[in-house]
Amino acid sequence: MNARFVIAGAVILLASIGLVSTLIGDPLALLQRILVYAAIAVIIYFVFRKVMMGGKGKNKDQKAFLKAAKQSKKRYNKKTTAVKAKTNAPNPFRKKSHRKKSQANLTVIEGKKNRKNGKNRASL
Repeated sequence: MNARFVIAGAVILLASIGLVSTLIGDPLALLQRILVYAAIAVIIYFVFRKVMMGGKGKNKDQKAFLKAAKQSKKRYNKKTTAVKAKTNAPNPFRKKSHRKKSQANLTVIEGKKNRKNGKNRASL
């Protein structure tokens, strides 16, 4: 762990010395390098994004489906927020309904009631 710290510190120290010397010696070259590296990074980003998207977005049916899905999602979110707003407000004038519990339909199963429960249940 200590060796990693020393190596990382040495790399950072050398990089900062190189940056300061380039900044003092030729600041326009440093600015030009930064701009070139940024442009390359942007180009790589867009190429990677285009490759990763593949055939998505080219098909008109796919675009229509995605648009319909967004609209449906918006409608659903609006309905849920409206429902939540209505359910959160208690109505003091509403009467509570008292329903009677229904009787459970119980069935008596006929069988041998006088049988003794032995230890060996497999022989019954």
